[in-house]
Amino acid sequence: MSWTPADPMVSINNVHKSFGELKVLNGVSLDVMKGDVICIIGPSGSGKSTLIRCVNALNDIQQGSILVEGQEVNDAKLDKLELRKKVGMVFQQYNLFPHKTALQNVMMAPIRVLKQDKASAEAKARALLKKVRLEGKEDAYPGELSGGQQQRVAIARSLAMQPDVMLFDEVTAALDPETVGEVLQTIKDLAEEGMTCILVTHEMGFAREVADHIYFTDRGVIVEHGPPDTFFQNAQDPRTQEFLSQIL
Repeated sequence: MSWTPADPMVSINNVHKSFGELKVLNGVSLDVMKGDVICIIGPSGSGKSTLIRCVNALNDIQQGSILVEGQEVNDAKLDKLELRKKVGMVFQQYNLFPHKTALQNVMMAPIRVLKQDKASAEAKARALLKKVRLEGKEDAYPGELSGGQQQRVAIARSLAMQPDVMLFDEVTAALDPETVGEVLQTIKDLAEEGMTCILVTHEMGFAREVADHIYFTDRGVIVEHGPPDTFFQNAQDPRTQEFLSQIL
């Protein structure tokens, strides 16, 4: 199937996912266009993280379809490495290599996976660390960095693969309150530059400010969705209203 930028960059259609007896996704559908910033919110255990892990083929699905730039993620013949070059992902835990510096962490995948030469990989890595506001921290090891700084290294590392879509899974959940803002600012910068982003987040102020569209999930289904203004001020479903009343 040929994909053009007029088509959804990510198209999720009637996706079902269970872990054993536990149904986690129960027929989820949503489309993400190039340049969109989508926030997925909802109570714990509502399937948010599972959904974006399915987009990256970290979780398989039992039913439905997920297309990334027209390529079926749920295809047994899928080259997951090729998919993950297109789809970057940043997790709640930073997963940096502790014995490598910030610069080395960002350079590794471009050298090993994209086969870039060391000099160009280093130049790009330095530029990315500057982009995430970590100039001067290139030679620091993860243990010498705050949680927020480590998370920004993880974002730079993901960007080093030159992805078309970025997935963020509760990336501020493990951070101290004072470092949350710097990570959110980094994501905001990316969004403003036109990066397609899908975020699972509980930062409602951020979602309201940055998202083009918000999806509320509960018990494995999308209960309600809309642009932030409509969603936050005029939620229709009682489950959405109750959730928002608890967190806003």
